[in-house]
Amino acid sequence: MALAVIILIVLAMGASLAWLVRRIAFSATHLPVTAGWIDELSSERYRPMLRLLDGGDLDFLNSQPNFTQHAAMRVRRQRCQIFRGYLRCLNNDFDRVCLAIKLLMLQAQDDRPDLASTLLRHRVSFASGMATVYVRLFLYRWGLCGVNVSGLVKTFDTMRVQLQSLAPVTLGMEA
Repeated sequence: MALAVIILIVLAMGASLAWLVRRIAFSATHLPVTAGWIDELSSERYRPMLRLLDGGDLDFLNSQPNFTQHAAMRVRRQRCQIFRGYLRCLNNDFDRVCLAIKLLMLQAQDDRPDLASTLLRHRVSFASGMATVYVRLFLYRWGLCGVNVSGLVKTFDTMRVQLQSLAPVTLGMEA
């Protein structure tokens, strides 16, 4: 039994690493960069996902009469589906922010190697965080662990703020 769990964990880590490399190497997204899009971009839309997989709700439901393990599994499965939707949106928004920063760097009059290294560092951090979250989400579905996405949301917010600080400067130069 322990060997099977170890093999499963190693396979999951290998798949996560392959996904991470693929994600960094082949990230192509559509870029809706407008002043309105940048202004509307907010990490607030991801606040519900910070609590979505909180164990408190399931603990409460488990304390209710007639609440079965089958019902708990169904609730976890449904919440995982909703959570994956939030993760897709977070991932898409992060990709768009990074792509917008790359475009702004290309159009800038001065080179910004510091910004390029920050961008790369945050992309690697975000991708590895996503891989970890997906592994933990798989384990959560079976009731084995919890999932914390506050680090991902913080990384996204950092890049969002960076984009918002760059955009007015670039837009001001074009006017």
